Amino acid sequence: MSKIRVLIVDDSALVRRLLTEALSRDPQIEVVGTAQDPYVAKDKINQLKPDVLTLDVEMPRMHGLTFLKLLLEQRPMPVVMVSSLTESGADTTLQALELGAVDFVTKPKLDVSQGLGELMPELVAKVKAAARVKVRKRSGAAQDAPKPIPRLAKTTYKIIALGASTGGTEALRDVLAAFPADCPGTVIVQHMPEHFTSAFARRCNAAAALEVLEAKDGDRVIPGRALIAPGNRHMRLVRLGADYVVRIDQSEHVNRHRPSVDVLFDSVSESAGANAVGALLTGMGDDGARGLLRMREAGAHTIAQDQETCVVFGMPREAIERGAAIQVLPLGAIASAAIAHAV
Repeated sequence: MSKIRVLIVDDSALVRRLLTEALSRDPQIEVVGTAQDPYVAKDKINQLKPDVLTLDVEMPRMHGLTFLKLLLEQRPMPVVMVSSLTESGADTTLQALELGAVDFVTKPKLDVSQGLGELMPELVAKVKAAARVKVRKRSGAAQDAPKPIPRLAKTTYKIIALGASTGGTEALRDVLAAFPADCPGTVIVQHMPEHFTSAFARRCNAAAALEVLEAKDGDRVIPGRALIAPGNRHMRLVRLGADYVVRIDQSEHVNRHRPSVDVLFDSVSESAGANAVGALLTGMGDDGARGLLRMREAGAHTIAQDQETCVVFGMPREAIERGAAIQVLPLGAIASAAIAHAV
């Protein structure tokens, strides 16, 4: 196998050096060059023909988002964003994912050298995953928003549970935008750090007919509301009398993640059983596959996103191979299928 050729674009000489040293330690990766701004990056992309680009958001001479948009319109390639761990950094990163970036990692706020060292295993894994992604050319035209499903004839206290990772921010936004305003109560895990989930919830809420919130401990799961697990917290569904509520905690990571899709799906299988629908969307790794199987065994209807529409066909593939998915569907069909089985 040929090595994955990576170009690092960052205005900080220290960050460029640290990223180069860390990525070069992996025998499957070759850092072919670095660039301090998008203009230098453009020339080096043409010269070096990298497989993957790591791109800082805040760049001199041209903003990272502007460069990303131009790049994906003219020369589509996998891009992993390197973002600051702040509210403003979260909003910008979500815009980058909307434009077509494959994934992101977050820079530490203080000790850059130590913090970057800690995130290197994550960056290496995401660069390797990005190298397998086929990035489609962007036209620059606005994407048509999914059309919401008509309001339901009756309210329901069934539960819809969704899980996603790499590529999931846009996939989940499409699913939520298609849900009716009175859809069943929905609980969601998307692998994201703190600050990012609140920004993601706001972004989904603006695009959806239902209410989308970052979950707080004790929030009720009711029709017309979707709750997203907060970053660095697990979320569990529990039955409290006639109601469903969520419990938020910081117990140990599961499958290297907190929040974990398995944690959520396991709790849904125990609390809602056959009164639930579960869908596992695009993502790297296997988080959620075991939990989706538990949901199916408890009588829930279960769905996995198909390979063709996944950014990374990792989590859904694991679920399919374990027999966890009753249906395997393209992204555009998942919202209507989930609603059809939850009423």
